[in-house]
Amino acid sequence: MSGPSHVKDLLIEPGAAGRAQLIDYLASGVRPREDWKIGTEHEKFGFRSDDLRPPTFDGERGIEALLKGLVRFGWEPVEEPTDSGPRVIALTRDGASVSLEPAGQLELSGAPLDTLHETCREASTHLHEVRSVAEPMGLGFLGMGFQPKWRRDEMPWMPKGRYKIMREYMPKVGQLGLDMMTRTCTVQVNLDVGSEADMVKKFRVSLALQSIATALFADSPFTEGQPNGFLSYRSQIWTDTDAGRTGLLDFVFEDGFGYERYVDYLLDVPMYFVYRDGRYIDAAGQSFRDYLDGRLPAYPGHTPTLQDWADHSTTAFPEVRLKKYLEMRGADSGPWNRICALPAFWTGLLYDDTALDAAWDLVKDFSLAEIHALRDGVPRHAFKLPFRNGTVLDLARRAVQIAAHGLARRARLNDNDSDESIFLGPLMELVEAGSTSAERKLELFHGPWRGSVDPVFREFAY
Repeated sequence: MSGPSHVKDLLIEPGAAGRAQLIDYLASGVRPREDWKIGTEHEKFGFRSDDLRPPTFDGERGIEALLKGLVRFGWEPVEEPTDSGPRVIALTRDGASVSLEPAGQLELSGAPLDTLHETCREASTHLHEVRSVAEPMGLGFLGMGFQPKWRRDEMPWMPKGRYKIMREYMPKVGQLGLDMMTRTCTVQVNLDVGSEADMVKKFRVSLALQSIATALFADSPFTEGQPNGFLSYRSQIWTDTDAGRTGLLDFVFEDGFGYERYVDYLLDVPMYFVYRDGRYIDAAGQSFRDYLDGRLPAYPGHTPTLQDWADHSTTAFPEVRLKKYLEMRGADSGPWNRICALPAFWTGLLYDDTALDAAWDLVKDFSLAEIHALRDGVPRHAFKLPFRNGTVLDLARRAVQIAAHGLARRARLNDNDSDESIFLGPLMELVEAGSTSAERKLELFHGPWRGSVDPVFREFAY
């Protein structure tokens, strides 16, 4: 989840001129190919090594103490006012940030980087730093899509104003929103576009293939210590979180789609908050259109700024999200090497023209009904979900192959003259075996683990 943005605080004009500002804001993200970057985000569950419980925010073994411990690596602390005074809730360094999800899941939002080699070094450096601070505190970290052991009421809450508003609002619009907040983790990648037409093509390809990424990264088969019947329960959680801001965006596939249509979508996404002077004003469920007219009940007589618009754009949670770039949002978090595999998969598909054309050829005749059937069926069945005359495994194998060829053509080499396709190794192994990480963990649960999920915290910790 994103925190408040930091765009220039310009007032949005009323009427058509203001709507044009919003469109121009999104379009301002267009970059020439030589400036395209890769920004990777990944979340992970903290746990106390002695009892496997998630750490609270406070205390000697708490999340705030961990954040303060990371300051020695050159991170700058970010504080937020709370009822008990300013508290450290995030860190920043060189274009990257470390932040907290609602239950203390630790997130690295990586800097925009040129190559996957840099991305993977960044992730590895971060995990080494976290481990060096966490181990003396008796803490560990685990990458999975859903908390495998603890109930929702056993998860702590972080003292962030945004999360207090969401915590109160979520039960009004879905049954599983609080689970999304407290018990899920993901890995995402943010990728640039070269024009509006390029954005449209990449958006359509990535929406159509997002369920394939969900299958490739499926790693959330347990709930409260038992198999839950899904392979990506994290993905299933999103189907009953908040229909007003989640899911597939069918209009992306309609003729004439572009920045203007996405602005209209965002204007209809219910608000959560207005962020002013370091504090969050509760506007949950209210209309940004009313805010444009100065009629927002939570903040009457005021009109929004571009910063408000940027903040509002972070409160929509579709499978693919458009800001000034595209965010791929369909994957479970997982082990260390799959953090690098997710940006490799999408970079290979979207940053090479031949690969993008091949990916479009793969999906261009998918009907909306088929795209929805993939979205509905993959969380439970992953690779084994039937599709046309084959299965999702066939689509996954082809998509990984296209991505590998795209990365090879990019020809961004490391010191050993290896191109970026090396980071697809974990996905190639999965499609070769025809089995997801979730299914492998289920085999361990029913075999060597003897019906317990506790070993996952030891065997799969970072």
